[in-house]
Amino acid sequence: MTQAKPSGKNSFRGADMERPLIAVTMGDPSGVGPEIIVQALADPELNRLCRPLVLGDRGALERALAITKLPLTLETVQETGPLRREPGVVYLRELTRLASEEMTFGSPSAAGGDAAYRYICEAAQLCLSGAAKAMATAPINKEALNRAGHHFPGHTELLAQLTGTDQVVMMLAGERLRVTLVTIHEALAQVPALVTRERVLETIRITDRALARYFCPAPRLAVLALNPHCGEGGLFGDEERTVIAPAIAAARAEGIDAVGPLSADTLFHFAVSGGYDAVVCMYHDQGLIPLKLLHFDDGVNVTLGLPIIRTSVDHGTAYDLAGTGKASAQSMKAALVMAAQMAAMGAAPARG
Repeated sequence: MTQAKPSGKNSFRGADMERPLIAVTMGDPSGVGPEIIVQALADPELNRLCRPLVLGDRGALERALAITKLPLTLETVQETGPLRREPGVVYLRELTRLASEEMTFGSPSAAGGDAAYRYICEAAQLCLSGAAKAMATAPINKEALNRAGHHFPGHTELLAQLTGTDQVVMMLAGERLRVTLVTIHEALAQVPALVTRERVLETIRITDRALARYFCPAPRLAVLALNPHCGEGGLFGDEERTVIAPAIAAARAEGIDAVGPLSADTLFHFAVSGGYDAVVCMYHDQGLIPLKLLHFDDGVNVTLGLPIIRTSVDHGTAYDLAGTGKASAQSMKAALVMAAQMAAMGAAPARG
């Protein structure tokens, strides 16, 4: 893999500057990332909301345009944007020039993993410097990332290191439901030990701060129980009494509008009816099953707690669909729209 030296125009007109610049990482070049990005950017509504700048590989994007047969052209730019915004143009900051064998559809490679890593690092730096107001990420492959020598479970952990952040929270969101997670990718048998008072309280705090800043001024949070029927008075477990309820009490003492513990089998009905702005869930499937039932195509993954805005698609590389042009771009569009909306509500502070 060789390093690209992009060239082109590098300043914006004043009118364009009013819309936030969103750094869009191309993700794994062997997956659906390039295809869903160009499909999303074909929607003129996105250019009215923001200035997307793709960080990626020209060859991969040209291939995606050929597959999707979209009437778009690529313009390579050197800095953080072009002089003008032309309809039908995808603006690219070219960071890699991959050989075709390094981005075979459906086949993770070390070169592809390293490329995805470079895109993420560049996007984070653009956000930290203030050049970009948010980043929206296409999916990566953890195997490829690790084969390239970058040993992170995924975007979240990498971005936490790049931004010097100790505590982050995953939020999955759509128009009807938002969920945040106390534990994420953990074996179910390990979850009870990981649901501690401190971890529940910090998840509530981060959720409250982020929602108040970017979504609604006075968020109402529902906090779920871990056990069926809230433990049924201790018959099915006592984490509700010993861990979750004390965390909620501490949050309420800080002025956070959090209620619970509430039973997961009934709470979501009230949440999607507008009773709560977000639901704090104890483990992965407790939150993601209802979220994906409602927002399978347009769900957005948001990393809360970072000093930058980061949104992402709520799906993986979809290797089985890569190269077919059939992958849905709805989640990518939703991630870009949410990034623009969050930036408009209040850009994250610049660092460094």
